[in-house]
Amino acid sequence: MKIKFESDLAYQEDAIQSIVDVFRGQDVCTANFTVVAPRELNKGKTTFQDELGYGNKLQLTEAQVLENIQEIQLRNGLKPSKVDEVEKSNYDFSVEMETGTGKTYVYLRSIMEMNKRYGYKKFIIVVPSVAIREGTYKSLQMTHAHLKELYDNVPYRYFIYDSANLSQVRDFAISDQLQIMVITIQAFAKDLSGSSSGSKRILLEYNDKLGAKPISLLQNTRPIVIVDEPQSTLSSALQKKSVKNLHPLALFRYSATHKEKVNLLYKLDAIDAYSQKLVKQIEVASVKTEGAANEMAFIKLVSVSNKNGMSAKLELDVKDKSGKAKRTVKVVKQNEDLLQLTGLPQYTDFYVRNIYIEQDYIEFSNGIEITTGSSYGALDDLIIKRTQIAKTIEEHLDKELRLNPLGIKVLSLFFIDAVANYKVYDEEGNASNGIYAQMFEEEYTRLIALHKYKSLFEEEKNLETDASKVHKGYFSIDKKAKSSNKKERFEYFKDTTGSVKADEDTYNLIMRDKEKLLGFKEKLRFIFSHSALKEGWDNPNVFQICTLKEAGGSETRRRQEIGRGLRLAVNQNGERVYGFDVNTLTVMASESYEDFVTHLQKEIEDETGIKFGFLEEHSFSNVIAQMNGNTPIYLGHEESEDLFNHLLIKGYIDTKGKIQDMLRIDLKDGKVDLGKEYEIHIENQLLEVLKKTAGKLEVKDHADKMTIKLNKKVYLSPEFKELWDRIKYKTTFRVNYDSKSLIEKCIQQMDSRIVISGGRVIFQKALVQFEQGGLLTTGESDEVYGLKAQVTALPDIITYLQNETQLTRRSLVAILVGISKRTLGYFKVNPQKFIEASIEIINEQMRLHIVDGIVYTKKIGEDTYYSQELFKNEELSVYLKSNMVASTKSPYCFTITDSLVESRLAAEFEQSKNIKLYTKLPSWFKIDTPLGTYNPDWAVLYVKDGTEELYFVVESKGTLGMEFLRPAEQGRIDCGKKHFEELGSKLITATEMKDVYDGVLGGE
Repeated sequence: MKIKFESDLAYQEDAIQSIVDVFRGQDVCTANFTVVAPRELNKGKTTFQDELGYGNKLQLTEAQVLENIQEIQLRNGLKPSKVDEVEKSNYDFSVEMETGTGKTYVYLRSIMEMNKRYGYKKFIIVVPSVAIREGTYKSLQMTHAHLKELYDNVPYRYFIYDSANLSQVRDFAISDQLQIMVITIQAFAKDLSGSSSGSKRILLEYNDKLGAKPISLLQNTRPIVIVDEPQSTLSSALQKKSVKNLHPLALFRYSATHKEKVNLLYKLDAIDAYSQKLVKQIEVASVKTEGAANEMAFIKLVSVSNKNGMSAKLELDVKDKSGKAKRTVKVVKQNEDLLQLTGLPQYTDFYVRNIYIEQDYIEFSNGIEITTGSSYGALDDLIIKRTQIAKTIEEHLDKELRLNPLGIKVLSLFFIDAVANYKVYDEEGNASNGIYAQMFEEEYTRLIALHKYKSLFEEEKNLETDASKVHKGYFSIDKKAKSSNKKERFEYFKDTTGSVKADEDTYNLIMRDKEKLLGFKEKLRFIFSHSALKEGWDNPNVFQICTLKEAGGSETRRRQEIGRGLRLAVNQNGERVYGFDVNTLTVMASESYEDFVTHLQKEIEDETGIKFGFLEEHSFSNVIAQMNGNTPIYLGHEESEDLFNHLLIKGYIDTKGKIQDMLRIDLKDGKVDLGKEYEIHIENQLLEVLKKTAGKLEVKDHADKMTIKLNKKVYLSPEFKELWDRIKYKTTFRVNYDSKSLIEKCIQQMDSRIVISGGRVIFQKALVQFEQGGLLTTGESDEVYGLKAQVTALPDIITYLQNETQLTRRSLVAILVGISKRTLGYFKVNPQKFIEASIEIINEQMRLHIVDGIVYTKKIGEDTYYSQELFKNEELSVYLKSNMVASTKSPYCFTITDSLVESRLAAEFEQSKNIKLYTKLPSWFKIDTPLGTYNPDWAVLYVKDGTEELYFVVESKGTLGMEFLRPAEQGRIDCGKKHFEELGSKLITATEMKDVYDGVLGGE
């Protein structure tokens, strides 16, 4: 099956014209030069004659080229290049196109178009790696018939530079036909200063058979150089100098992730591509475990180092501030105790005995050794990996059901951390499945047996039932001697970086299979790769990408990996199929989907220069002001800059162009001030630019914001001063408790509250939307699966509980002996969760028993009370949508409440003649308790029988049933009561004024 190419896609035509128009006004012409024949070959006999070389020629002046460039940038809404920028660059230009939108096709078409319009014939495509070189060559093969038909069957030759076949370079120079050479930067980048430190590059050395340096022949052609992925190809000063040493007539850089944008001519970034549906939409899925049984410590050796003494980076489960275990990377040194480092009992007896730098492994006191990249006790890690594989297969099969009837074959791609996890070999070269391949075949076999997938195996384009035939690994191959016969060798897969000689066969294989994979006759549907497919290869029908490795490492780039599946799908006729209903790429991430999206947005910002939510001075330059026939007349850079400055002065943006909330509010209300009157069609375009850039961030309306003023009549009244003087004092407390009662209560609470499962796997998924305001997730969904795991090794629970609760071993033994067998059985189901639950209950009961014996005493001294002046110093800002009650009886003109219950109670305070004044106690008014600080809600002045004044602090609750409150919350209220009793006051719990009356008249 052959992929069909479309020649009339508007965005690609715009990109092509943006390149070709750089030379607008140039006549068709050619430069000639002499290619000298070698004179002293075959014992002095001359074998060649001097020949005529053909090169490119530019007739335009710098002013004409600059005018062309600025016109291109104007229509594309880009920052205009200045005279010195063009002169310094020597006609160096950038083109930005998102991965999957056809940048290779665009620059190949641009080559053909420049040949047609200006007669240019010599082109060199410089690439950063073997992978991209092979991908580019494959594209030249695939487009050859298409381009010949499109350009009147013009003859042209393309080839990969080969240092062993330098006659190709001579042919490149002397041919009068269109020539396209593909070369890696490594083929000629060396120290050009003459230093001997640079490695030898044949292209730069004099060659007797050519009678010249090969590069001099290329230089004389004044080639137009295409640089693919310049962020890698031109990543050093040496590489830039080497490319310039080709003496290019012009240089065009093509990438989705430019590190530097030199004279940018065209931009189709990630947001543009998504909004125009030119790539697949992205759906991010993630897998995590909660409460998975972990009978042993999890330890992964990330790396070892001897930089500042021997150390190792370990990935461990570490107890966080909430007391939960969180996987974290820690640096350890010799004799370090992992129990102390992690705070978790499963790390008992894990002391770092030795760190071996040369052998790359770490040894612990209990005899366990772990090599770099390996892990110990990775039960939940394996659960996650298996679930990732299973869900990828399930997503794949679900898409097969939907897309097979449309003639679209579905492919899935797995990126793995080590080849050995896919394929392993014994000493005789016998191969067997690694852990990932084994998991894959087991899960594939299980899933295809489900009734919902039965139809996939009944039709002509049916799937293969033999799991071993539907997956394949694309890895570099090496040879190794057999142990039994050193003369015999066997081939095996190996880990490589993706840029070495050994990778070439891998690239050739996957490139050769690229179109074959799209046909239903080919049973292969699941592809495993280590590094070979990070760049240079993609397939339009990759619908799932699963990353079975850690996220965020130096080798892992989210944009790079998802780029392998962004292209729009093709059917069996080789035709592109459009629409997000078909084109959805599911990324099975090795992190949460929230983290994936956050990091993906940061990568986009770092790699592309996109600033989400920012305007630039040229943002409005390509707004169409009017039409002159079919030719648009644009608003222009000067007018765009004036509007930008107006928005800055107005406060709509900051000095860096970042959109401010004021603009979002005015956009929402339809009252944006553009500085002057524009015609309606221009105004609509300007507002559309602002809306897209501002995004959909919800903001509170600043117009509704107000400052709550102090009600001085109440604040300065003798009654409020008297009220405050009664409740302002701080207190201290002392405690005592009954240990027997504590043990009994712990047993009761543990038996009634501890219920622990073997854990669960949570599968989450969300769609990613690309907007100029940022990346958003929508359509989030969760799916939960139960886990069952048998634990055989149990930690020392008594020692761990003693460290965390400070109870004696005797008390802890009494508690554990006293609980039911059912409750104690949960310890074996999941030791860590059982210990965490026990600590929480024991510490909670200790605090509550402390409350029973607590005695408060009023503090003495000047700093032992809350000053009434704090009310005056506190400024309250609130949005009108908040709960507010107008007040004549409190220190502020409005009472700000935290709930509907409080709002109703404040309104009743205002209406009740028994309440002379009241105050909502500020957040800084706190009472110390053994359960943490406590902030009551209200202080009120109550008038009884017209004369007697009583002081109360009222705690409003949604329910009066104290049994429905959390024990710690109930305990804090009890402490509050004793605090106010010490001050000669009383605390009442109330949800309405009736409860206050009951508390005053009848007590609680």
